[in-house]
Amino acid sequence: MTQRLVIPSREEVDSEHPLTHPWWQFSARFNVAVTQSIPVARMHSQESEGVMMRWGLARKTPQGDIALSSREAVSRDAVQTAEALRTQWQHGQRGIVPLAGFYLWQRTAAGHAQPYYVRLVNRPVFGIAALWDRVESEEGDVLESCVLITVDANPLLAEIDNMTRRMPVILPREKYETWLSGSVSDATQLLVAYPHTAMVCHPVGPHVNHLEFQDSSLIRPVTLDPEL
Repeated sequence: MTQRLVIPSREEVDSEHPLTHPWWQFSARFNVAVTQSIPVARMHSQESEGVMMRWGLARKTPQGDIALSSREAVSRDAVQTAEALRTQWQHGQRGIVPLAGFYLWQRTAAGHAQPYYVRLVNRPVFGIAALWDRVESEEGDVLESCVLITVDANPLLAEIDNMTRRMPVILPREKYETWLSGSVSDATQLLVAYPHTAMVCHPVGPHVNHLEFQDSSLIRPVTLDPEL
């Protein structure tokens, strides 16, 4: 499962997601990790808006504090059955995270994890399905956060991510409105693997493993050593 994201520029995202209220403020980033802030499109008062949220769903503890999570994703099954997610799912707290691409790691025969960059064919920006929540502590602190939704990987990504064989739910552009404002039944139908024929990937260098690196060189293809 992906643990690092590539966020496009706001100009590119605004073209892909024509929202009523694009409140979000962000720039292109090439190495975004869980616990960081990411853009999320959602519905609010029957209007679409773009906001920034913490990646990693937070919850309110019995003591009234906010408990943070570093869990980057939940499965399709968990979305529908887990007690901790039932409210968000049933109440339509669904969001779309706009991406340019994401990284996966392949366990090689030599035992090390080789990173790959994954993107879509002819879609420089695409949307990932997410659930979001808003929690408020007893002291009045408010935090909005989200978690990505995953399904079993398609053949291409299952070969790359040979450790978890999971992939995020990638939404067809024409289904954005259905995901954000459709019924639970209609949204459930979208929780499927994106066709592998519409995706491409290539190996990248190890610098993506370190968050201090954030430039576009991270997605540059590299040639692998056949003995590794």
